[in-house]
Amino acid sequence: MAEEQFQFTAKAKKRLSILAFVGVVLLILGIFSASSNSHADEASHGEQTEQVAESHGEEAHATEEHAGEEGHGYHWSKRIFANLWINNMYFVGLALLGVFFVAIQYVSQAGWSAALIRIPMSFGNWLPIGGILTLAIFLLGGHDIFHWTHEYLYDVNDPRYDAIIAGKEGYLNTPFFLARMVVYFVVWYLMFRWIQKKSLEEDLNGSSDYYFKLRGISAGFIVFFAVTSSTSAWDWILSIDTHWFSTMFGWYVFASWWVTALAAITLITVILKEQGYLKIVNTGVLHDLGKFVFAFSIFWTYIWFSQFMLIYYSNIPEETVYFIERLSSDHYSIVFFVNLILNFFFPFLVFMPRDSKRHTVFLKIVTIIVLIGHWFDFYLMITPGVLKENGGFGLLEIGMAIIFGVAFLFVALTGLSKKPLIAKNHPMLKEAEHHHVF
Repeated sequence: MAEEQFQFTAKAKKRLSILAFVGVVLLILGIFSASSNSHADEASHGEQTEQVAESHGEEAHATEEHAGEEGHGYHWSKRIFANLWINNMYFVGLALLGVFFVAIQYVSQAGWSAALIRIPMSFGNWLPIGGILTLAIFLLGGHDIFHWTHEYLYDVNDPRYDAIIAGKEGYLNTPFFLARMVVYFVVWYLMFRWIQKKSLEEDLNGSSDYYFKLRGISAGFIVFFAVTSSTSAWDWILSIDTHWFSTMFGWYVFASWWVTALAAITLITVILKEQGYLKIVNTGVLHDLGKFVFAFSIFWTYIWFSQFMLIYYSNIPEETVYFIERLSSDHYSIVFFVNLILNFFFPFLVFMPRDSKRHTVFLKIVTIIVLIGHWFDFYLMITPGVLKENGGFGLLEIGMAIIFGVAFLFVALTGLSKKPLIAKNHPMLKEAEHHHVF
């Protein structure tokens, strides 16, 4: 079998650079628009305050001082931090679940995926960058993103003391939060590098011993991932809405990350196949990828509905507030239903026929829609909790998503180009070559 090497050409890099430039322009325009609107709102609020002050005197002044003490005022910079966090969580999940996909293939002794295993493995190259960004964004904008980081919430002598948040201080405190963050990324990345190293050694030496070692390492990764995929979701997303809780939230975030990763793996595989790479990948393998996207889109919907239905049916105020906030606001109600259309109805209806999962046109359309749809899923999980009624969607969000997307692709494709595209000594490669679905 001829060895394939992906070429990350200058033309491809130029296209990504142009796309990144477009993203930067859109981001700048979005920031300018957000800051202008914010100043206009402040001016309008100031005029209203003056009118109230003239009619109510000292009472209005006292009310204004109390509002200032609460520290919940909105500033347009919060929208930047919210978008940084949305995109960072989205692409960290994509990188992590790429490694998880690799680990699952080894542990389950899957043969059908042997020819494309290097694609999801390349996603893991984003993990150190994602870790640095997660730490930096939290240190710079943690107070804007996470309400629980404010010290006055834990002071019983402060009028802003919050008994519910204070009761969670043993887990939600900055030193422990940062320690968990560092442990997550260090272990994830070290295990990814270990898997990658053994896979490359297998290429060079060809012994089946490497395959059995990879199974063992992958099993260890899955055990660690089983715990940290949920705890990281609690830390980085659930804790934004500190008063709210859901026992299904770890599964929900995992499902969203997993479908996103499957869609990305499928899309890149199809594009590389169309460019003449991955000759060993046949229609049966593409069909299986399509089936995975189809199946786990339904799985995500099952988790979504289970969480929503149970909270809606029980009608407990401290639980329903999460969905009321997203359904009653003009900013989020449309996104709430768009989320369902893009992530369930569209892939379900298009991928229902057998043939649609075997044609590259349909595979590309559906996977692109799913990738966009689950970005909106993370937008809906994060933005209402951070920005409340001040959320929006516009050039700022589009520009930031483009910049992150280009950066992730550049890192992943660079990593992919530095190693053989196909794990040539993988013991299941022949099975992948003759994999057919009837």
